[in-house]
Amino acid sequence: MTRFLLRTVLLLIALAVLAAGAAYVLAHRPLELKEEVVDFTVSRGLGMRQAANVIAAAGVDVNPALLSGLARITGRATSIKAGSYEVHRGITPWQIVLKLSDGDVSQAEVLLVEGWTFAQLRRALESHPEIDPDTAGLSDAEILARIGAVESHPEGLFFPDTYLFDKRSQASGVLRRAYHAMQSRLAQVWEQRDPSLPLQSPYQALILASIVEKETGRAQDRGLVASVFANRLRIGMPLQTDPTVIYGLGPEFDGRLRRKHLETDHPWNTYTRGGLPPTPIAMPGPDALRAAVKPESSDYLYFVARGDGSSQFSRTLNEHNQAVNRFIRNGGKP
Repeated sequence: MTRFLLRTVLLLIALAVLAAGAAYVLAHRPLELKEEVVDFTVSRGLGMRQAANVIAAAGVDVNPALLSGLARITGRATSIKAGSYEVHRGITPWQIVLKLSDGDVSQAEVLLVEGWTFAQLRRALESHPEIDPDTAGLSDAEILARIGAVESHPEGLFFPDTYLFDKRSQASGVLRRAYHAMQSRLAQVWEQRDPSLPLQSPYQALILASIVEKETGRAQDRGLVASVFANRLRIGMPLQTDPTVIYGLGPEFDGRLRRKHLETDHPWNTYTRGGLPPTPIAMPGPDALRAAVKPESSDYLYFVARGDGSSQFSRTLNEHNQAVNRFIRNGGKP
């Protein structure tokens, strides 16, 4: 009996060793993929066996029972992370288990461009192939509430930058990050503002920065452009800036600004109304933000585009009219 028990124990040990060896080999054997790179998404709430089925269905030649069992015996079955993943040819079942439990998700990116309006921003996010358009169909007010913004108007509240995100992230999540990035950047530049600046709040600085962003074709001119608007605000002179008028016209603007547009009153018409418009008109970048709170020192009150991206600045209306005649009416000829 003793010999029998001993043999049985040794046999069981041998079988266990063989099983462990076989499991090790299977766990570290490279898998066949239908393509060089395979993408799959593990939804929230899926267990390891369900996730294994998703992976197999995506084109990874792995036995779901093997993958699930491997995760279970290593204590990782309950720690898988939802998200989008990317696996390459040569990956092993064990590496997949590690990828899922570590949350090693694949990433995509989206560029939010300086000078974009909120409508352009929404279109970019909601049409992005790797973003869940959870904001589609929501009003602007509903979007602001969803991301926790306290403002009532979305224009200009989002910092233009390149944002990396996990594939299938929600549009509202990207917006939330861009909103907080703008809040942080705006707070920083406001602390560094010129104390003589004729602005009463960071939001007013954001409005001015958005105008500077739309009025400048060359980064070097932003400080002087900001100084023109600051000088006008100081003396109560209307800003008279075309981009605000165009913004207020909305979708009806056909690309050609006419005199009737300048004379038609609306909240963003800085020809018919004094001071700043009620909201920003676009997303300002970091250079425009810095220029708005710390303009260059000048006594300029006018500027006109030269046609090459730069601007001609003037102190008096007479000088300005001469510049307009030269660069607009005569195409830059003396």
